[in-house]
Amino acid sequence: MARSSLFATKGLAAESVHMTTLRLGEGLVGQIAADAEPLSLDDAPSHPAFAYRPETGEDPYYAFLGVPVLRAGQTLGVLVVQNAERRRYGEDEIEAMLTTATILAEMVATSDFDNLIKPGSDIDLRRPRMFNGVSFTDGIALGTVVLHDPRVVVTNFIAEDTDQETERLTSALERMRVSIDAMLDRGDMQPSSDHREILETYRMFANDRGWVNRLTEAIENGLSAEAAVERVQNDTRARMLRQTDPYIRDRLHDLDDLANRLLRILTGDHQGLGRNLPDNAILVARNMGPAELLEYDRTKLRGIVLEEGGATAHVAIVARSLGIVAVGQAQSIVSMSETGDDIILDGTAGIAHLRPTADIEQTYIDKVRLSAKRRAHYAALKDLPSVTKDGVAVTLLHNSGLVADLPMLDDTGASGVGLFRTELQFMIASKLPRLQEQVDLYAEAMRIAGSRPIVFRLLDIGGDKVVPYLRSAVEENPAMGYRSIRLGLDRPGLLRTQVRALLIAAQGKPIKILVPMVTETFEFRRTRLIVTKEPGTAAARRAIGAIQGRALG
Repeated sequence: MARSSLFATKGLAAESVHMTTLRLGEGLVGQIAADAEPLSLDDAPSHPAFAYRPETGEDPYYAFLGVPVLRAGQTLGVLVVQNAERRRYGEDEIEAMLTTATILAEMVATSDFDNLIKPGSDIDLRRPRMFNGVSFTDGIALGTVVLHDPRVVVTNFIAEDTDQETERLTSALERMRVSIDAMLDRGDMQPSSDHREILETYRMFANDRGWVNRLTEAIENGLSAEAAVERVQNDTRARMLRQTDPYIRDRLHDLDDLANRLLRILTGDHQGLGRNLPDNAILVARNMGPAELLEYDRTKLRGIVLEEGGATAHVAIVARSLGIVAVGQAQSIVSMSETGDDIILDGTAGIAHLRPTADIEQTYIDKVRLSAKRRAHYAALKDLPSVTKDGVAVTLLHNSGLVADLPMLDDTGASGVGLFRTELQFMIASKLPRLQEQVDLYAEAMRIAGSRPIVFRLLDIGGDKVVPYLRSAVEENPAMGYRSIRLGLDRPGLLRTQVRALLIAAQGKPIKILVPMVTETFEFRRTRLIVTKEPGTAAARRAIGAIQGRALG
């Protein structure tokens, strides 16, 4: 069980510092640490949680005020004042203590105070941490943290002019609201899309009077506008992390992102999402879209770790296609990480080791070396003929879904592409890809494949592959229901556009098309008919000659 210790004092016995301890929830201090809430009493000894420690030499007292020292939602400690007289500390005094605690938390987190912190203690923000998550892709990756959306570092905490800071806050809030409204008014923002629902939530929070009032009160108590946003969000995060309702906990990420957006406006940090990566970079993010992942330099990217998401999320599917180690649902890793931290991802076990110890690092280095030896052994075999021991030739083909991973054909020695999943282009886009966009993708895939065969699978969406601009009704068993070719036949314009794009990209050359998830003969026949009716009879005939149907299984 976590314990808190007396860290510093004025008035108590000096020898009790670091000696007197309380369990989390024990005593008034332990209760404040557990609840992350201020506590003001005019008769402290009568409180049920009151606990006396004789070694401290503590004089009798009645009035008590304690506030949590919070950073990134963590309780680093408790700041306490007492008085021998019976009195109730007022709101102004509580706010002043909270302001002091905010500044103290930032001071503790800087290197200037490293000599005060016992390495490995609960207050040591730089200690090694392990996060148990969910495996998205197998493999091991050792590298350094790159925050996908870096937190803004606040350097100015004290308000020299509270009126001016209030004006800065008001102006920043208005700019943030305008930017959210502008995103909602974009033409590609579909009324029922998940993206729009998230932005609607942002707009609701951005206009919440309670949130704005707490920010204003923090400024009135001496904090700068940036420090006020930090303090209010620290308080909010600490409270929401202690909630058991999953809906409330999910809203924490919305508030975190909103607070970070407001901090960027206040500090003038408009650098956006940097895409320049160091070698062996591992992205750390709350969540990420597949298109955002593809913007990074894949030659330097070794892995990603997310606080949210599932193994069937679009970004997880793209990560698997790119061969990037990925772990999800690593709770609170963003707030605990800094860009440049050492990190190890164990994709097989779904574990992230942040700032790993030397022995853990060595263990994984040995595993990576063993894996490298295996890969080198396999690479030496790639040019050998694929023939069984009894002399039967076997054709080895590569599966793909992105143009970015087609160069691996040369690395693996595959004879061609046995399956090109065309749906990934649709899943990473914010709107339906146009005809020319599809033509460009398929033509580039054929160019890279060269003379090697490539089989294009028609759009396979539905089930666990959801795109925001193509909604469908809820089903009991979506994996076996309204998906793939059934969805395409029900939307003939969608299917015809894709078939036309494939035929145009082929430029009259033979092309292989795979019809996915066929359950009845008429589905294949109708698809074949759509191909034959496309303009350009020569290209259509060649496509018909190579067209393939695929049943369930």
